[in-house]
Amino acid sequence: MSADASPAVPRFVAGPKKNLIGGAWVEAASGRRIEVLNPATGNALCSIAQGDAEDVDRAVAAARRAFEGEWRRWTPHERRKLLLKIHDLVLDHFDELALIETVDMGAPLARTNGLREWTSQVLQFFASHCDAARTETVPNSLPGQFLTLKHLEPVGVVGGIIPWNGPLIGLWWIFGPALATGCTAVLKPAEDASLSVLRITELMTEAGVPDGVINVVTGYGAEAGQALAEHNGVDRIAFTGSTGTARSVVRASAGNFKRLQLELGGKSPDIVFADADLDKAVPGAAMGVYTNSGQVCVAGTRILVQEAIYGEFVERLTAFTKTIRVGDGLDPETQLGPLISQRQLDRVLRYIGLGGGEGARLEAGGNRLGGALAAGFFVEPTVFAGASNDMTIAREEIFGPVASVIPFADADEALRLANDTPFGLAGGIWTESLSTAHLASRGIDAGTIWVNCYGVLDPAVGFGGTKASGYGWKGAREHVESFLYPKAVYLNLG
Repeated sequence: MSADASPAVPRFVAGPKKNLIGGAWVEAASGRRIEVLNPATGNALCSIAQGDAEDVDRAVAAARRAFEGEWRRWTPHERRKLLLKIHDLVLDHFDELALIETVDMGAPLARTNGLREWTSQVLQFFASHCDAARTETVPNSLPGQFLTLKHLEPVGVVGGIIPWNGPLIGLWWIFGPALATGCTAVLKPAEDASLSVLRITELMTEAGVPDGVINVVTGYGAEAGQALAEHNGVDRIAFTGSTGTARSVVRASAGNFKRLQLELGGKSPDIVFADADLDKAVPGAAMGVYTNSGQVCVAGTRILVQEAIYGEFVERLTAFTKTIRVGDGLDPETQLGPLISQRQLDRVLRYIGLGGGEGARLEAGGNRLGGALAAGFFVEPTVFAGASNDMTIAREEIFGPVASVIPFADADEALRLANDTPFGLAGGIWTESLSTAHLASRGIDAGTIWVNCYGVLDPAVGFGGTKASGYGWKGAREHVESFLYPKAVYLNLG
């Protein structure tokens, strides 16, 4: 495999990458490495350390030493200053970080550069919560003279396992609240996309994060990820990924009853009522499927459309889909980049084949792209009409740009179809009726609902799922406080 020597590839990408353990950049104990490919070209970028249980053990030990050391004596103000310094340094280097993310996992520069403001917002949000580990007095009804207090204390060492579809976003859900609350962390990024995490970690150490407070072990989920989930020195695990892998994480966490936060898959319904403004609903619902080439857990891939407008909606969605420009993320005209890997491309193409085989009507896309893009992992954005809720493409998470358009008669049927899924991550509603919007948003069993929009996210509000889409909340006060545990203190003043 030839190395990618494009002049657009950032200098950081060149050369082998190591793990960060206890403030030092070190090779994997085994000496093994993983080759990193540019998904747009299929060319090698560099290699990362293939960490395993031994590396995780060293990282957890370093995190424990840091947690029990000087870091515990840092004041909220000192942690806030550190997070704000990280904020400034990351923003100063954001052009480089966006470029690294694009060549590593394929997202267009328009998307990765667009995360600049969100990154600023999320870092400032966590900086504003550095006093979350607070103490409050609690009234009591005890006989005599008792003062009762409740402390919120940092849980300790937090393990984070994040996926490849947005590491530039995903790492902050671990490192942000850990630094805000006084925890320490060991992060295992996805082997397919670790480079932006490693570069940000360099910047965080440059900003003054003490040795061992943050640690990064790259490697495969079955080795490094499993070891982190099993480790008895880890007090809390935050996992984002597939439902199947989450079952392994839950089982592994039982050894020391770790606290868990799970953000898992989805097959989210996006409901278009007959009174919807189609000038907004068509592109909005389309990009609810296609954003990040469909590699988004909240993607609204089941588009439920009321029968009165079904034909028109499919026609307009098909026309819109055919205008989307797919290509190398480094091209400023690109709207959709490649899928992350050959493995993911094969998976998406298999589902597209199943859709046609089950009787859905292919209206747009459905093919791997060739020509100048043949070496990369590109697939056309795809529309299936005439789909039904019992088809495989409407039941299983594809994680690719594949829309299943399903008709419904009335609001009752729309909600029945929306909730006929094991998942409960997100949902969308397009309507001009406030009453319909309110009733439907209450009726969908999911953690996040968007009305006349899709996919927007504010860290101060946060998001989460229900049913097989996991539990726990990302963002908002609840997320920060999940890195803390309550401690009651009874003082007898008599």
